[in-house]
This record gives sequence, structure tokens and C-alpha cells, in this order.
Amino acid sequence: MLSDVAVDHREKAYALLKADADKILRLIKVQMDNLTMPQCPLYEEVLDTQMFGLSREIHFAVRLHLISEEEGKTILDNLEKQLNVLHEAAQNS
Repeated sequence: MLSDVAVDHREKAYALLKADADKILRLIKVQMDNLTMPQCPLYEEVLDTQMFGLSREIHFAVRLHLISEEEGKTILDNLEKQLNVLHEAAQNS
């Protein structure tokens, strides 16, 4: 059984990673609303860089056993789904 401290660290790690995913979503939304279209190389570079950074953070947290691989995959999958919705909305407007 995990100690209360370990559970607290796991919950904090998950919350921080989720907050980073939310920041990426907000950043991309602002970029799409104000700066560039999804076909722009700058948009793609920012998105790729941010997603790579988040995936490395998640990988590190998994290696420390702060989150499971499944939890990390869920964070990335949810972010990708939300980004796809934004992308489709931008193309339809």
C-alpha cells in the first residue's frame, strides 16, 4: 500500500502534467485565433515542440513511478483530441 506522501506526490505529478497539457491547449488556441493557421510551419513547429516537451515530462514521471504509463497516455490522447477539435473548428470558420 502506498503511503499518504506517495499518494500526494502521485496526485501532484498528475495535476502538474494535466496543467501543462492545458497550457499547451491554451497556447495553440491563442495562436490559431490570433496568429497563424494550422497549415503554417510556425504553428506546426510550436505544436511539435510543446507536445515533445510534454511527452518527455510524462516519460520522466512514469520512470519515477509518479504516474502510470496509461495515465500519461491518457493525458496525451486527451490533449490530441482537444487539439483536433480546435483544428477542425479553425478549418470550418
